[in-house]
Amino acid sequence: MNPVLQVADLRKSFGGIAAVDGVSFQVDEGEILGIIGPNGSGKSTLFNCVLGQLTPSSGEVRVDGRRTTGMRPCDLNRLGVSRTFQLLQVFPQLSVRDNLILAGQEHQGSMVSRLFGRADAGLGEGADRMLDFFRLSHFAAQPAGSLSYGQQKLLDAAMAFMAGPRLVLLDEPAGGVNLTMLSHLRERLQAYHAERKATFVVIEHQMEFVMALCTRVLVLAEGRIIAEGAPAAVRRNPVVIEAYLGH
Repeated sequence: MNPVLQVADLRKSFGGIAAVDGVSFQVDEGEILGIIGPNGSGKSTLFNCVLGQLTPSSGEVRVDGRRTTGMRPCDLNRLGVSRTFQLLQVFPQLSVRDNLILAGQEHQGSMVSRLFGRADAGLGEGADRMLDFFRLSHFAAQPAGSLSYGQQKLLDAAMAFMAGPRLVLLDEPAGGVNLTMLSHLRERLQAYHAERKATFVVIEHQMEFVMALCTRVLVLAEGRIIAEGAPAAVRRNPVVIEAYLGH
């Protein structure tokens, strides 16, 4: 398998405190990697270093073999790297469909050009396909802010996949979502993965969601990897139970 993402000896310190302390891993093409760990374990800092929101203190990140360490998020997006955030990034006053169109334009220009360019920039058909795939077609014309929180989370995920990215990083997609919508979200992500052979990485606290969705799980504690492997093996690992599952 070809690695889509490679992280080598990544470190990030804040005032002498190592939030990420020598983390190395890779994500192969078509893999769903879950990253779990207790609060303060370094998950979000790791994500933000990979995605250009933070500059690592040392170490290296590569996407498809190309060094991307410290690259700006907009440049990473043009390489086919997309993400969701813990906090929703939808435009509440715009329609659900227009949110998808804007997401598809992300790699094409500035926010000004996306907001004031052509109405759909030729992305209308793609937006309709994503609406259908994520079962949001009946909400297409509604303002995104009128959707339930779980539905907005589903839209947020659809937006991340809108441009057909090479790699998607999902930051706590299950956070605050009720069990019914959570099951729907997981099923849609699994279906997208099966259909498109998409590659993505998931940071999540909802353990059952990670174990059901991911093909491999990496566990962080105090900025270091303490376990890695198939979900069932990680779930049984005594070190993981002590550091995370037992909390």
